[in-house]
Amino acid sequence: MSRSTPLRGVHERLGATLTDFAGWQMPLRYGSESAEHNAVRTAAGLFDLSHMGEIFVTGPQAGEALDHALVGHLSILGPGRARYTMIVNEDGGILDDLIVYRLDEDRYMVVANASNYAVVARELIARSEGYDARVTDRSDEYALVAVQGPRAAEILRGLTDADVDGLKYYAILPGVVAGAPALIARTGYTGEDGFELFVLNEHAVPLWDALTEAGRDLGLVPAGLSARDTLRLEAGMPLYGNELTSSATPFDAGLGRVVRFDKPGDFVGRSALERAAQDGATRRLVGLVARGRRVPRHGYPVTREGAVVGEVTSGAPSQSLGKPIAMAYVSEDALREGGLTVDIRGSHEPVDVVDLPFYRRSK
Repeated sequence: MSRSTPLRGVHERLGATLTDFAGWQMPLRYGSESAEHNAVRTAAGLFDLSHMGEIFVTGPQAGEALDHALVGHLSILGPGRARYTMIVNEDGGILDDLIVYRLDEDRYMVVANASNYAVVARELIARSEGYDARVTDRSDEYALVAVQGPRAAEILRGLTDADVDGLKYYAILPGVVAGAPALIARTGYTGEDGFELFVLNEHAVPLWDALTEAGRDLGLVPAGLSARDTLRLEAGMPLYGNELTSSATPFDAGLGRVVRFDKPGDFVGRSALERAAQDGATRRLVGLVARGRRVPRHGYPVTREGAVVGEVTSGAPSQSLGKPIAMAYVSEDALREGGLTVDIRGSHEPVDVVDLPFYRRSK
């Protein structure tokens, strides 16, 4: 049976279309998903992300435990900073992509995807054995509300005394927002500036209502999973289960930069990832832009002269480009040769290979 976030009643009141996502009833859209998408690009969108997992790692050796458990070098993070990283298996396959926040000297918060946080918590507990560190899964206690878009700081500024304007990208600070104690992070999954607000469940509805009121005249709209997916696709951000899976390494996904071989000591998956880095990937995650109007969708074959040379991982019409776009894994040989098409229900539609991301915000 699907679980509900603390904001389900709000979504129903707003007339959202609800859908099952990773075992949760989540808002797919509130009205027009293209309007929600465009609001985030031009003003701001309000998202319920309370299905995500929050796992705390604390203790004198919390950083060293995370260095061993994950591919990144987390012990060198300064307090108040964040880092994108991954947890892999012994074969180097991706179990999840994560954001790790260092809250203070011996306290970290690991944010995991909804479908994986139980696995991540279990692996962190096992991998921290022998370190003076404690792993606590507090996912059921926390709600996560995000406000994303060029007017996000303006909306949040009037609800808190925290220095949101001075908060750097990929940083976090404690504060009070609309009367609720919160962890305020300048991170997101849309390609825009924005903030993610971690609060205890009982504060979720008052916080949502306060943000809604503060953004009423600034173009803020509630936004669902559909808009979140098209926004992150335009921004070239991978989705676990699509671009990232246990059969792909970070190097396959073009994210080898997150693997830190220069950190001291061993880490889970190191040997396999060293081999992957040395051997080089036989396939690569790339961006595709369709020349026609038909949309390459998840699972569609990428072809060259009728032969399958890859597979689409995500695809959608792009509001920002005005064309269908996709991400796909394609063999290196086919990328060198060119002339790619996507098999869309028997029709081989031509596509152009482009660098990711498709969209970059103006700074």
